[in-house]
Amino acid sequence: MKPFIIISIVILMYACNEKTDSKKTSTSLKETKSIKEPIETAKLTLAQANKLAKLPVDCINVEYPNKLNQTIGSTKDLQSPKELHPTFYGCFDWHSSVHGHWSLVSLLKQFPNLENAEKIKTQLLQNISKENIEKEVVYFYGTYNKSYERTYGWAWLLKLAEELHTWDNETARELEKNLQPLTDLMVGKYIEFLPKLKYPIRVGEHTNTAFGLTFAWDYANTVNNVALKSLIEKRAEEFYLNDANCPLSWEPSGYDFLSPCLQEAAIMKRVLHKDEFKKWFGEFLPQLKKQDFAFPVGEVSDRNDGKLVHLDGVNFSRAWALYKIIKDLPEYNHLKNIANKHINYSLPNLVGDSYEGGHWLGSFAIYALNSIDND
Repeated sequence: MKPFIIISIVILMYACNEKTDSKKTSTSLKETKSIKEPIETAKLTLAQANKLAKLPVDCINVEYPNKLNQTIGSTKDLQSPKELHPTFYGCFDWHSSVHGHWSLVSLLKQFPNLENAEKIKTQLLQNISKENIEKEVVYFYGTYNKSYERTYGWAWLLKLAEELHTWDNETARELEKNLQPLTDLMVGKYIEFLPKLKYPIRVGEHTNTAFGLTFAWDYANTVNNVALKSLIEKRAEEFYLNDANCPLSWEPSGYDFLSPCLQEAAIMKRVLHKDEFKKWFGEFLPQLKKQDFAFPVGEVSDRNDGKLVHLDGVNFSRAWALYKIIKDLPEYNHLKNIANKHINYSLPNLVGDSYEGGHWLGSFAIYALNSIDND
C-alpha cells in the first residue's frame, strides 16, 4: 500500500510541474508576442498640424506672463519683454518663443494649405523683421548677457535658421535674410564657447551639452558650415567617446524634458561612422540591444505644474533620439515600438493643455513626429 501511495504522489507532483511549466511557457510566449506586437506610429497630418499650429499662434505675440531670466545691471535694464526682445518676447520665455516660431515655419513648410497660412506668414514677417533682429543682436552684447540662453536657446535659434534655409519659399528667403545677423552671432558664440567647456553638462534640462551640440551640428551640416561642424565633432568625441554603461535606470529625474543618455547617443550617431557608432553604442547602452528591452514612459502627475509637465517633453525627446539611433541599424528596430509608445502617451495631452505646457510642448511634438520620417 505504501509504495502505491508514494508512486501516486510522485505522479501527481510530476503532473503539477508539467502544468506549471506549461503555464510558464504559455505566459512567456504571450509576453514575447506582446513585446513584438507593433505599436501604432503617429503621423503628422494636416488636421493635426492645424491643431499644433494654434499653440504657437496663440503665444508668440503674448507678452505676459513672462520669465526673462535676466541679470539686472542697472535701471536701464528694467524694460518690458517686448522692448528687450522685439522678436522673441512671447510664449513665456525667449527660447520657447524661438521654437514657437520654428514650429510655425516647420508646419508651413510641410503643409502649404495650413489654416490661416498667409496670416501666419505675415505674423512671422512682422516678428522676424530686420529692425527687430538687430535689437535682438544688441541685447547679446550687453555686459551681463553674453551667456544668455547658453546653449539651449542658441540651439533652437540655429534650428529655426536651418528650417528657414530648407524651406523653398519667398517668405522663407526674406525671413532667413532678416534672421542672419542673429544666426551668425549664435554660430560665433558656439565657436567661442565650446573650446572653453572643460566638461559636458549631463542634465535633463536646458543646459544639456549633447542637446546643444545636436541642433548646432544639424544646422552646420545643412548649410555646410565646416568650421562649426568640425568643432562640434571634435568636442563630442572628447566629451563622450570613452563613456560606457550610461545609468539609464536613473532616468527620468523629476523635471527632465531630455534624456541625458539618449541625447548623448543622438549626437554620437551624427558624428561617428556607422561601425564606430555601433561599437560605441553597444558599450554605452548594451541593454538596448535586447529584444525585450523595456523603457517606461515619463508619467505626468499634474499638467498644471510647469515643471512636472516637463515629463511630456522627455517622452517626445526620447522618441526623436531613438528614431535617430535606429536609422540604418536593423538590429535596433525593436526600439521603434518604444519611441512610438512615448509619443502616443503624450501627444493626446497637447491641444487644450494649460499654458504650462502649451507654450512649448507643441514644438517637441512636431520635432518628434518629423523625426519619424526624416531620420
